[in-house]
Amino acid sequence: MTMAVQKLPLARALNESLRRALETDPKVVLMGEDVGKLGGVFRVTDGLQKDFGEDRVIDTPLAESGIVGTAIGLALRGYRPVVEIQFDGFVFPAYDQIVTQLAKMHARALGKVKLPVVIRIPYGGGIGAVEHHSESPEALFAHVAGLKVVSPSNSSDAYWMMQQAIQSDDPVIFFEPKRRYWDKAEVDTEAIPGPLHAARVVREGARVTLAAYGPMVKVCLEAAAAAEEEGISLEVVDLRSLSPIDFGTVQRSVERTGRLVVVHEAPVFLGAGAEVAARITERCFYHLEAPVLRVGGYHTPYPPARLEEEYLPGLDRVLDAVDRALAY
Repeated sequence: MTMAVQKLPLARALNESLRRALETDPKVVLMGEDVGKLGGVFRVTDGLQKDFGEDRVIDTPLAESGIVGTAIGLALRGYRPVVEIQFDGFVFPAYDQIVTQLAKMHARALGKVKLPVVIRIPYGGGIGAVEHHSESPEALFAHVAGLKVVSPSNSSDAYWMMQQAIQSDDPVIFFEPKRRYWDKAEVDTEAIPGPLHAARVVREGARVTLAAYGPMVKVCLEAAAAAEEEGISLEVVDLRSLSPIDFGTVQRSVERTGRLVVVHEAPVFLGAGAEVAARITERCFYHLEAPVLRVGGYHTPYPPARLEEEYLPGLDRVLDAVDRALAY
């Protein structure tokens, strides 16, 4: 393994990506609660304030609306702010700034104003956290025109998608699957990455397509491995981006397999999977051998930690959907 290729946890891959951005562009600044001296509650920004100073890695007050508002002002003055929302459920005080100002400024200015702001949001469950620390609000942002919304599922994508998000002249909501922070994978820091919003087939198969993103990609890969032991071949597509969505890659997969199951942690009701299901039904009507099925969280508030394993989609619920799809 060369120096350019390292096996890194996802959190460390993000740290290395942020470090590279700070080194490359003096206009990149990091902001958020406890991102400096503490290095973030998940240590994603560990060591960056020490190496780049308090003017580049800024510990902010506990005021999400103010953090995002300040980032908008900095972007208007030519900076590229990268903002951390400490936990998914903390983003809502800043929701108005994001959807009313950040998302609309480019259109409001008839294209003359660009807002290259990245908002990092650790999201999802699986870590035994208390209330407001395990939400999956991605569909709320994907619904808003003017925002790019992405979510890596592995260390390599985390590294390169963060680079691409920071370089984007449009605002990017960057959802980080917090229960995958410690999962390791190889990262080639000299690779040529694919497009930020391109989906990727991460396992080829023949009978059913599983489409997922973020924390659920690993679950789908585990489901495909389990199904293979029973002689069922599943293809797994990592969507990677939720706004825009690469429907073409999913369509080509479904044209081969004839069946699609969309999986995400967020509630099924009006979730991102609904849009994928509708579009693929329109595009692949004559290829589908079964209705597009969805697997996700229940339409309830996220439960206390001791019940989250019942709430979160797991191997059995994915395989049950596969069986239902194959039964048609």
